[in-house]
Amino acid sequence: MGGSVTRLAVAALLCLLMLLHPKESCASSSSSLCESDHFTYTKPSLFAINGDPVHIVRFCEAVQIHKAKGCVFGDSFRDDFCTVHFLLGIRFLKEKYVEEDSAESDNSHVQVSLAASGFLLFCCAICCPCFHKERKANSHEVLPKESNSVHQGSSFEMSPTSDMISSSSSRVSESPSRYAMSPRPSARMGPLNLTMSQIITATDNFSDSNQIGEGGFGIVYKGTLEDGQVVAIKRAKKEHFENLRKEFKSEVDLLSKIGHRNLVKLLGYVDKVDERLIITEYVGNGTLRDHLDGTNGSILNFSQRLEIVIDVCHGLTYLHSYAERQIIHRDIKSSNIILTTGMRAKVADFGFARGGPTDSNQTHILTQVKGTVGYLDPEYMRTYQLTAKSDVFSFGILVVEILTGRRPVEAKRPHDERITVRWAFEKYNEGKVFELVDPNARDRVDEKILKKMFCLAFQCAAPTRKERPDMEAVGKQLWAIRSSYLRRSVEQK
Repeated sequence: MGGSVTRLAVAALLCLLMLLHPKESCASSSSSLCESDHFTYTKPSLFAINGDPVHIVRFCEAVQIHKAKGCVFGDSFRDDFCTVHFLLGIRFLKEKYVEEDSAESDNSHVQVSLAASGFLLFCCAICCPCFHKERKANSHEVLPKESNSVHQGSSFEMSPTSDMISSSSSRVSESPSRYAMSPRPSARMGPLNLTMSQIITATDNFSDSNQIGEGGFGIVYKGTLEDGQVVAIKRAKKEHFENLRKEFKSEVDLLSKIGHRNLVKLLGYVDKVDERLIITEYVGNGTLRDHLDGTNGSILNFSQRLEIVIDVCHGLTYLHSYAERQIIHRDIKSSNIILTTGMRAKVADFGFARGGPTDSNQTHILTQVKGTVGYLDPEYMRTYQLTAKSDVFSFGILVVEILTGRRPVEAKRPHDERITVRWAFEKYNEGKVFELVDPNARDRVDEKILKKMFCLAFQCAAPTRKERPDMEAVGKQLWAIRSSYLRRSVEQK
């Protein structure tokens, strides 16, 4: 391809030289004697000094040197060709001519301008299509380390155009970069350096009316800054202040290194003698558990639940496979999944998160068991060996929770229904899939789709990590399920 472009460029240059000398044919030649050197050129591309062929650059430099010494070249020997070196990627050799006939000079300048313009247009016509083809040939889908999320605008939503999700289940993702990093944050979402007085003002002195959540680390408050920006501020509990030092450092360190549209973004933190605060983006539509319980006044249909499952999967896939270092969340649960107004999910609360193995030969890390009852990987609890597959187990339990609406452990249920995943597995084997689904999520979904969803959830919640798929494989299955669901939804209309 490069050779053909070069040949076309050379041909164009020849035509340009012809335009510069319209009265002479391409075969014409000229020579001049100055001091002891004899200069000869045959238009357009043969140059010689004292009979020896030389490159045009060497030829023009010699002409310049001799002219500087006072040599006068006749009118029949003109070096206009020296003014087109820039078209060959060589420095432009400036030459000024003093023409006795001003009319002839003006005409010459017009010719040069027209010829140069035509040549540049010709080059664009040649090079642009070639460049376009090269770009097209080299482009391919990449599961990036999230230009997600990130990344690229102030919205961190999955859709580049809107935060809203259609409840008609006809929305199709427009981006193939399913694990993309978050968009680059705007100035309003940049790092924050807040004083305690600013935080006290923003939270109205940590008033109960601004409390939006509570976890093992502490209480989460909504804060409104002086410029109107709304943030979430997590305050460590005083009674566990010293014990939470490690969790605080872990969360700050890990959050500062990640950026994905399905992960809550760290904006700042405060670590003082008597206060530990983590400041993150505010996502103001409550937790997933709130919506499953219906406490927010909204009911999640099946389409929305499927999208939430996919969002969480994307966030975990980024943590496990595309972050700077593998990160294991260790506390995936419905109360740690927060929703935007468009019902898009973000994974929050990295207090228990740990970096994965740093050595490629390591299969796990030995660590104290932490997490939430009902979501904890039984193999991890038994062996203290933590891997990314522990998050996969928690994800499988979460999928069952999202589909059924039930918590992982329901102590008030009959004995055979208290452990939700066991109850669901038995119902599944009995072929009673519809009985498993939350009545609010039975809209326009057929048995095949439900079976695929539960089957995937049970694979993730397998007793040992060897039997579980990784999150990237889970994502591929979910996208296939989503495609089938959308296709069947259209057929049912």
